[in-house]
Amino acid sequence: MRTITLDARVIRSISDHYEEALRLIEDRFKVKLAARGSEVSVTHDGNGAAERVGEVVALLEDLAALHDRGVHLSRSDLKTAIRLKQREPDTKIVRHFVDARIETPSRKSIVGRSRNQRLYIEAIRDNDLVFGIGPAGTGKTYLAVAMAVSLLDKKKVKRIILTRPAVEAGESLGFLPGDLAAKVDPYLRPLYDALYDMLEPHRAERLLEQGTIEVAPLAFMRGRTLDHSFMILDEAQNTTSEQMKMFLTRIGFGSKAVVTGDVTQIDLPSRKSSGLIEARPIVSDIPGIRFIEFDEKDVVRHPLVQRIVRAYDQYQRPEQTPDADSPAPEENGVSPVR
Repeated sequence: MRTITLDARVIRSISDHYEEALRLIEDRFKVKLAARGSEVSVTHDGNGAAERVGEVVALLEDLAALHDRGVHLSRSDLKTAIRLKQREPDTKIVRHFVDARIETPSRKSIVGRSRNQRLYIEAIRDNDLVFGIGPAGTGKTYLAVAMAVSLLDKKKVKRIILTRPAVEAGESLGFLPGDLAAKVDPYLRPLYDALYDMLEPHRAERLLEQGTIEVAPLAFMRGRTLDHSFMILDEAQNTTSEQMKMFLTRIGFGSKAVVTGDVTQIDLPSRKSSGLIEARPIVSDIPGIRFIEFDEKDVVRHPLVQRIVRAYDQYQRPEQTPDADSPAPEENGVSPVR
């Protein structure tokens, strides 16, 4: 057993969720905590026990540092900090919650819930073109819209363009009722949902009416060059090669672009190749372009979504029988890359 005396700053940083925080640390780090005032006794079982205690101490020190920076952690923030430190002990919690924090006009602070989400936010901040690729629920579109709205509010860009290809699950626009606007609106609804979560409704409506924020199908982008804009291409796995090239060449001076997609959810006809898949080998080596890959660990929706994504991934990519010359799993303490 080891007894830790908590710094008063640590206690203040988790004061609203003190008992919950201790129980969550227990669950994540596989230790037992007993609190008495500012003293916390840590007990442990099995191998690596001393290492786990050290990780708990490092986490508490990070929480104190956040308190020093004036960061008040919500319940979800606290869970994120503990989960990040448990998964990756070298994670810099202060960097995650301070340097990669998005402030929106509605005063809603948004923080990445995983390392990849933090890298995504930093990539958008530091590069003119970012590709976010991964399964549903990993925050690709939501974080891109949050960054766009934040930069618009800070007058770093003059307008926001949100676009998607009008291809979904084999359905055809021609069979939908109404005029063109009515036909494409359902395909753009997820972009509106993200937008209204960042802005007060009346302000969002005003910016849409003024054209400062434009939500449009990808076909409407042809022939335009957009300066000082933040452009988001969502569901990019459903672009053709020609459409992807068309979008990427719309980027003007002072603009940023984010391309998001899930290459396991392609709805194009079988004879058409995905522009998102094709783009990577073509543009990945160009300076100013960054690719961020998400996986099921980055899913931030209902916990069931993470399990569903993992189940489908295992079903669609069953383990292959290793070659005779391949090293056995866990040989020399290293798992083979899959």
